Amino acid sequence: MERTQIQQLDKHSPDGSVSGTLAIIALIESEDTYLLLPLQRCCGLNVTSCKTVPCATLASLHSRQEVAPPPDSVLFAHPQRMLGLCRGRRKFLAFSLALLFIPALTWLYLSVGNFQVRHLPLSPLEPQSSPLIGGGGERQALELRVREVEEENRALRRELSQPPHSPSHPHQTGHHGNRSSTHSNEEGTGDNENQRAAAAAAAGGSNGSECAQQPVVDKCETIHVAIVCAGYNASRDVVTLVKSVLFHRRNPLHFHFITDSIAQRILASLFHTWMVPAVRVDFYDADELKSEVSWIPNKHYSGIYGLMKLVLTKALPSDLKQVIVLDTDITFATDIAELWAVFHKFKGQQVLGLVENQSDWYLGNLWKNHRPWLALGRGFNTGVILLLLDRLRKLRWEQMWRLTAERELMSMLSTSLADQDIFNAVIKQNPFLVHQLPCFWNVQLSDHTRSEKCYKDVADLKVIHWNSPKKMRVKNKHVEFFRNLYLTFLEYDGNLLRRELFGCPSETDHNSENLQKTLSELDEDDPCYEFRRERFTVHRTHLYFLHYEYEPSADNTDVTLVAQLSMDRLQMLEAICKHWEGPISLALYLSDAEAQQFLRYAQGSEVLMSRSNVGYHIVYKEGQFYPVNLLRNVAMRQVNTPYMFLSDIDFLPMYGLYEYLRKSVVQLDMASTKKALVVPAFETLRYRLSYPKSKAELLSQLDMGTLFTFRYHVWTKGHAPTNFAKWRTATTPYRVQWESDFEPYVMVRRDSPEYDRRFVGFGWNKVAHIMELDAQEYEFIVLPNAYMIHMPHAPSFDITKFRSNKQYRVCLKMLKEEFQQNMSRRYGFAALKYMTAENNS
Repeated sequence: MERTQIQQLDKHSPDGSVSGTLAIIALIESEDTYLLLPLQRCCGLNVTSCKTVPCATLASLHSRQEVAPPPDSVLFAHPQRMLGLCRGRRKFLAFSLALLFIPALTWLYLSVGNFQVRHLPLSPLEPQSSPLIGGGGERQALELRVREVEEENRALRRELSQPPHSPSHPHQTGHHGNRSSTHSNEEGTGDNENQRAAAAAAAGGSNGSECAQQPVVDKCETIHVAIVCAGYNASRDVVTLVKSVLFHRRNPLHFHFITDSIAQRILASLFHTWMVPAVRVDFYDADELKSEVSWIPNKHYSGIYGLMKLVLTKALPSDLKQVIVLDTDITFATDIAELWAVFHKFKGQQVLGLVENQSDWYLGNLWKNHRPWLALGRGFNTGVILLLLDRLRKLRWEQMWRLTAERELMSMLSTSLADQDIFNAVIKQNPFLVHQLPCFWNVQLSDHTRSEKCYKDVADLKVIHWNSPKKMRVKNKHVEFFRNLYLTFLEYDGNLLRRELFGCPSETDHNSENLQKTLSELDEDDPCYEFRRERFTVHRTHLYFLHYEYEPSADNTDVTLVAQLSMDRLQMLEAICKHWEGPISLALYLSDAEAQQFLRYAQGSEVLMSRSNVGYHIVYKEGQFYPVNLLRNVAMRQVNTPYMFLSDIDFLPMYGLYEYLRKSVVQLDMASTKKALVVPAFETLRYRLSYPKSKAELLSQLDMGTLFTFRYHVWTKGHAPTNFAKWRTATTPYRVQWESDFEPYVMVRRDSPEYDRRFVGFGWNKVAHIMELDAQEYEFIVLPNAYMIHMPHAPSFDITKFRSNKQYRVCLKMLKEEFQQNMSRRYGFAALKYMTAENNS
C-alpha cells in the first residue's frame, strides 16, 4: 500500500545548539523502496526545498486541523510526537544527520546524471538488495506517482494559503486555537486566521512576502451597515457609532436603519442636515416587523427591538447580498472596510461572522442555578455580525431560527439576551454556519468580561462594545482608556466629517447641488458676504436629544412654550420649568462637546428629569453668527400642540400663564381667527427677585421701581404699542395696532409664519416676524392678566458686536431694506406702510 509520510528532525545551529525547527522530507513508501520527493510550499509552511519551519508552528497548525491530511497522500505525525522528536536531538542525532545529507546527494545525483534513478539506502533498516526501479515500466509508474503527489501537494498549498490577517500576539495563538476547534471544524475561523499570520511571521520575512495578500475592498465599493435603533436614547447613542465609522472610513457607506417612528424622525433629520458625502441612509419600519418576533418572551432591557436582527433577511432589500450588523453601543477604532474584507474568507456554508462571547455567561457558572441557553462553548456575541443574506435566504433562515426558538422556549420559557440566545442555539445545532471572527472585532466591556485577552496594546483594538447595562461605568482594568476613546468621538465635531471621497462617483444630492449653486452666486467681496451666507448655512440638527413624551389634550387648546438658547443661558432652564408646566420646545445652539455637557447637566437635575414634556433640539454650531431665527424655526417645527407661545429663554412667565393662555384660546376663538395674543413684558435689574404672584403685586413692584416695562430706557419703541398705561387698569383683552419696530411676545397658532433666517445675531429678528404677522392680517390682542419678566444677565456676544462694530450695523441696515423690499413684492400695496413707517422713524 502506497502512502506519503512526513519525517522531522532537529536542526542544529553551527554552535551545536538546537534551533527548534523542523526539516520536512517527503517519502514514498512502496513495499521496501523509498524515494525522496520535494513537497510544495505554502504560506508559513516551507516544504519545497526542505526548508525549516518552527516546530510549534507546524504542531499548532496540525492540532487545529489547519493542515488536514488529504486521503492517501500526506500523513502528518501527531503534534505531540513531532514536538517530542524535535526536542530529542540526542536520540535522533544519527538519524538526523543521515536525513540532512542524503537529500542533497539524491538531488545532485538526479540532476547531473542520466536521470536513471539508482537505489540509495535511506535507513539502516532498508534492504540493500532491493532496486528502486526494476524496469522502464516501473520507472514510468513511479514518475506518474510522483506527479500525482506533486498535484496533491499543490492542492494542499492552495488550501492553506489563505490571505494573512493582522498578526496576533504569540501568547494568544495556542489559547484561541484550542477554543476555535471547539466551535467549528471549518477552515478560516477568526482565531485560526491569527495563528496563520503568526506562523507566517515566524517562518521569516521572505516567506511572508510570497504568501497571498489579504483581499482588499475596492476603493469605491459601498459598504452596507445595518443597525436596529428605537427610541430617543438609542438615537442619541448611535451618533457616536456613526461618528467613529465616518472618521476612519475610506469607502462609500450605506446605512440601513431598522427603526421605530421616533428614531426615524430623529435620524432622518440628522442625516439630512449633516450632508455627509458618499453616505446613503434608508429606513425600515420596525413596527411592521414586530409580529415576526412578538411571540418570543424576552427579559432583555432592549425589549422587542432586541430581537429584530433575527428578521433582517426579511426586512432588508432582497438584492442586498451581505451586510455588517452593529449594535448602537459600538465604537470603531479602525476602518470598517477591514471588517468588510472578512467576507472574502467565508468558506463552504458559513453565513454568520461572529466573535466569541468574552464572558462565562453561556458556561452557566456565573451564579448558583444560572441556566443559560444552549451555546457552542462560550457562545458568540451578536453586537457585531457579518451576514451573508443571500446564502441565509437559500438556507431558509427564517424557518431555521423559528424552529430552534420554539423548541428551546419549551424549556427556557424566555430569552435573557434577546436575539443572541437564539443565534447561539441555532449555531449549537449547525456549527458549520459560523465563521469565527478574531476577538478584536468585538472587544466586549461587559461585567465578568475576559476581553483583556484580546489585546496587548492600542494597535490591537478595532471595535469596542459597551455591552453592559452600566455602559461606561463597567468595571475593567483599562476602562479609562476605553472611556477616553469613546469620549473622543462623542465630543468630536461632526461637521469635520463632511469629507469628500475623491475619485468615487456618488449619487446626485440635489440639496447639496442647489446649496453650492446658491453659494456660488454670492459675491465673496461683498462686505456683508458672511451675513448673506449664514442664511443658507445648513446646520446639523439633532431633534429630541432627550426622552420626550406628550399626550395631546382632548379640548385642542394646548400651548407649547417656544424658546432658544446657548450654553450661557443653561441656568434658566430649571426656573422656566417651574413657571411653565405645559409642553416646551427648546432649540439649543451647542458644539458637540457642549451638547454632552448639557446632557450631564440635565441628567443631574431633578427638575429637568421630572419633566418629560420638554423637547430639547440640538442645533450644532457652525459659522461666526448666532442663528437666532433658525433656532426659533427649529423649535417651532417640533411643536405638537395647536398653539405656541413664542418666548425667549431669559424671560420667566408668570405662574399659571399656561392655563391662562389655554382659557384665552376658547374665549377669543383662536381656532377660527388670526390672532396674536400679546403677553406684556417687564424686566428687573435684580438677580434675586421675589417673583410677583399676581398682577396687583407686579404693579406694586412696578411703582416701587423693582420692575420696569421691558427696555423702556433702551428701546422704548419695541414694546410701546402694548400700551402699558391701559394695561394697568384693563380687565378685558384689548386690540393694539402694529407700529414700527414693534416686537412683543405672542401666542399664535402653530401654522403661523416662521422667522426670517437672514437676521442673525442681534437686531431685527423679532421685529421682522411681527411685521410678517401684521402683513398676513393677524390681530394683536393684549391679555390684561398675563405678564412675563426678563431676568438680568451679562450682555451676549452678538449685542457686543452690534454696539462695537460699525460694519455689523451697516449690514443689518442693508438686510432690513432687503427684507422690506421682499415684503413689498409679496404683499403688494399693503406692505407700503412698512416702508413709510421705517422712513418716518
